[in-house]
Amino acid sequence: MTASIGAVLLMLCLFQVKHMFADYYLQTPKMLSGRGEYFHLGRAQHAAVHVAGSVIVFAVFGAPVLFILIVGLLEWVIHFNIDFLKASYSDKKQLEPTQAAFWRAAGLDQCLHNLTYVAMVWAWVTFAAA
Repeated sequence: MTASIGAVLLMLCLFQVKHMFADYYLQTPKMLSGRGEYFHLGRAQHAAVHVAGSVIVFAVFGAPVLFILIVGLLEWVIHFNIDFLKASYSDKKQLEPTQAAFWRAAGLDQCLHNLTYVAMVWAWVTFAAA
């Protein structure tokens, strides 16, 4: 384990910034509509935007291409399914922003995404950091 604490913290910060842009600035109407269906092209595209951002972060840190491909694929699958579970639950419960359950679902969704980034940074430190 040769990554410095500073590098780990910087990577975590970059993932947070990437997440903010991918979740709040780069979503299209196609990505936001019909999210309660499992096979949803918009959700697939949204997860791909997240992976593209992660590729950039890992590339900045000089991660090996194979590592980036494997972690990117795993992130896509995880992100896709976290978003589906939140959308499906919210649709079934007919949640609205005025309800506390809406915000609990949104908070759990964001927490799971953040824990995914912790796992990704752990994987980088364990398998790819020089």
